Amino acid sequence: MKKGKLYIISAPSGAGKTSLIKKLVPVVDKLMVSVSHTTRAQRPGEIDAVDYFFTSVDRFQEMIANPAFLEYAQVFDNYYGTAQSSVEQSLNHGKDVILEIDWQGAAQIRRLLPETITIFILPPSTEVLRQRLQGRGQDSTEVIDRRMQDAKTEISHYAEYDYLIVNDDFNTALTDLKSIILANRLNINRQQKQLKSLLTDLLI
Repeated sequence: MKKGKLYIISAPSGAGKTSLIKKLVPVVDKLMVSVSHTTRAQRPGEIDAVDYFFTSVDRFQEMIANPAFLEYAQVFDNYYGTAQSSVEQSLNHGKDVILEIDWQGAAQIRRLLPETITIFILPPSTEVLRQRLQGRGQDSTEVIDRRMQDAKTEISHYAEYDYLIVNDDFNTALTDLKSIILANRLNINRQQKQLKSLLTDLLI
């Protein structure tokens, strides 16, 4: 069985990363999102073990000590982490796996798994980013200001990624994202393994 590919998709909060991924996964075969662990509070409408594994700080720290995480980071005073066992299992079953993580986690994984494909999503402007954050109606002005400042830090790491997408028009950004996934499935190294029997037959 062909082993799946690991993808990292990062973006500042409000750039539309989660919305794009939710639309992408159902239309691309054998593609899934890894469910992360987090210590942040569960938001209205979120489902445990679907959106995140909502975990206590003590339990999260136990998993760090084990160690059980492929990567973990502290973001907005909360911890986020990706369990190594679940990702490896999915890849070994031939599924491409998306990690929706920030630049800190991406840097950790690149050191461990340098063949990981990394994608960064940008908002079309600072003004649009602030409008999107305000439009959620979930955060105070103080929190939004902090997220805007953190966005600058996140965006400053864009050059560390393989691909860069601007989410101005949603459908265009979705097409760009899908194109990256599909094109990488035709990579020569992956195709040689998948088409080994065909290539042998054709060259006899």
